[in-house]
Amino acid sequence: QVQLVESGGGLVQAGDSLRLSCAFSGRSFSSYAMGWFRQAPGKEREFVGSILWNGNRGYYADSVKDRFSISRDNARTTLYLQMNSLKPEDTAVYYCAGRYGSVWPHPVQEYQYGYWGQGTQVTVSS
Repeated sequence: QVQLVESGGGLVQAGDSLRLSCAFSGRSFSSYAMGWFRQAPGKEREFVGSILWNGNRGYYADSVKDRFSISRDNARTTLYLQMNSLKPEDTAVYYCAGRYGSVWPHPVQEYQYGYWGQGTQVTVSS
């Protein structure tokens, strides 16, 4: 059974950086495409970024492009989200998600992922 556990959230100020981690266990991490989503209070969950099994160039939502960077360490079975130049509108619960198998183009919809973590809160103060 796949398990995903996010960590690294917290309270930061606008302009700060934060790195989220997602620990993957239960299956072969390198066989999964991975993604990050977020949900702000009163809003629907939205796509943030995704990375394919081979860790090549990630794909990002326009709202975070050039500020966020997604990466993975297949040896450590961990997914990362480096968030720079944080803004108050980045405040949300951040979730990592996994999808088994080869996929193209990058999966950006919730239904395309079969496994989810419990989320980690990121709060950005102005």
